[in-house]
Amino acid sequence: MPKINIALAQINPCVGDFPENYRKIAGALTEARRKKIDMVVFGELALCGYPPEDLLLKSHFAKTNLRYLEKISRHTKKMSVFIGFVDVQDDKIYNACAFIQDGKIKDIYHKVVLPNYGVFDEKRYFTPGDELVCYELDGFKCAVTICEDIWHQEVTAVLKEKGLDFIVNISSSPFHLGKISLREKVLSEAARKTKAFVLYCNLVGGQDELVFDGTSKVFSPQGKLIGHAKRFSEDFFTFRLDTDKNYPSKRLSIIEEKEAFCALKLGLFDYVRKNGFKKVIVGVSGGIDSALVVTLAVLSLGKENVAALLMPSKYTSRETFSDAQKVCRNLGIKYSIVPIDTIAGVYRNALESSSRWGLTVSDKTDENLQARIRGNILMAFSNRFGYLVLNTGNKSELSCGYCTLYGDLVGGFGILKDVPKMLVYKLARYINRIYKKKIIPESVLRRAPTAELKFNQRDQDTLPEYPLLDAILKLYVEENLSRDAIVAQGYKKDVVDKVVKMVDANEYKRRQAPVGIKITPRALGRDRRMPITNRFFT
Repeated sequence: MPKINIALAQINPCVGDFPENYRKIAGALTEARRKKIDMVVFGELALCGYPPEDLLLKSHFAKTNLRYLEKISRHTKKMSVFIGFVDVQDDKIYNACAFIQDGKIKDIYHKVVLPNYGVFDEKRYFTPGDELVCYELDGFKCAVTICEDIWHQEVTAVLKEKGLDFIVNISSSPFHLGKISLREKVLSEAARKTKAFVLYCNLVGGQDELVFDGTSKVFSPQGKLIGHAKRFSEDFFTFRLDTDKNYPSKRLSIIEEKEAFCALKLGLFDYVRKNGFKKVIVGVSGGIDSALVVTLAVLSLGKENVAALLMPSKYTSRETFSDAQKVCRNLGIKYSIVPIDTIAGVYRNALESSSRWGLTVSDKTDENLQARIRGNILMAFSNRFGYLVLNTGNKSELSCGYCTLYGDLVGGFGILKDVPKMLVYKLARYINRIYKKKIIPESVLRRAPTAELKFNQRDQDTLPEYPLLDAILKLYVEENLSRDAIVAQGYKKDVVDKVVKMVDANEYKRRQAPVGIKITPRALGRDRRMPITNRFFT
């Protein structure tokens, strides 16, 4: 039987950056020529980046993409290439894959199954294709599919009847915890069902809320994973396909903290880089959330690109202030101290001068006032120096509205927006473990969480204990269970009612929160779109 040298070119494109995306693609093709590769596969919409969203409604976006596709075809002498791009025919837009061979575009495949759930809105833009096509390639019979196509049994049933040697699946499959294992199961089943090799090429990189992990793979007709590219970084994975060879199976180790850590680092790095920022600033309080955010920032961007602000008040304990300084010193970053008591005093005096307000120091108003002062200071530094403010709120707090609009909700990017509180602790311990030093002090990990907006305050004065809260939030937010269904699992009705009411009442806050990295199956925002005006309580 014939043999073929294949490369899965796992690139990190930026949406709309055609010159840079073209440079990456052309570079991969040059490497393929040097390594005597016969066939190169790129990811879904690799040419324009994924998801292009409403850029697709601009006719000149698609035209630019087609112009660059022609330029790419000139780099394909004596090789075959599969690459994702946007096709336009008869005023219809298609999520497409070009089959290019020896400098010519031989055929174009249109994605048949358009996902329209969770973070996907493909039916808003694309027209579905209506045909699964086969190609003869260097003695092999193959077919191409695009991402969601291969997840559907109706598609694999048709492919099974075609007697294929291999199936190419170009993909833009976003990461969330558990996704890599889920993909492996789906692709393995497709390979077994069609009795063909499956060559899966995924994009890698951060795009707004989404992170693409790469992890391009090859499966044998027996459904065995027999090769894979790197996770969370660009790669040029080569594979010699021989239908007579018995390939040994490979294993992918999956560790939740490691996957989340890599996704958050990559998502932050690309958001900063692709949006033209050079430095970031973090309000470091001495608590676990800000400690994790500033640590992730340093590990992603380098200490020279991270600044910290410490903004103590009379409610800030000596221990937390000391820990805030310790975290900054452990990371080797510069920090500024801007106490807020004098500023808060001016605000209080101005407001108390009006009898209509009746503002008192112990009032919730005063707590939010402090948070907003800190937000103003962070944004002032951002305006003055051009730093991107990193928000430090986590998913547990944001779900329940345990945050202040225009206060601790400020920022340009929310690294922990989709990270539940208990995972925050796991990530902090994971970082300390892999770097073999206490970057985040043990005292930060052990201290009861507190906003320190009044004396002796603890988060659990307002919220259930975080292990309990996270468990209920997972059932309600991620699994969409009703109150009764959650109570039936053994949770107290009054606690469940409290959590559900907090979640439902604070949609308006979440709509105004910064964008943040998706790492769970159902993130707040693109995944979960609830009406703000809503009286459905169940």
